[in-house]
Amino acid sequence: MSIYFTVVIEKDTESKWLVGEVVELPGCYAQTPDLPALEKNIREAIRVYLKTAKPEQPLPDFIGT
Repeated sequence: MSIYFTVVIEKDTESKWLVGEVVELPGCYAQTPDLPALEKNIREAIRVYLKTAKPEQPLPDFIGT
């Protein structure tokens, strides 16, 4: 079963690092200096988030921007 998430990526103005935030998972984000590392780290952040999330809490629905 595949689950798809929306990741918003921005560049930090001070550090110039990329910051990725998973819209559907509050507080789930990663930051790295390049896109390949960000993809790897955000996938790991999602795995950890889902593993530690309380099962009785439903995931929020992303409506749009």
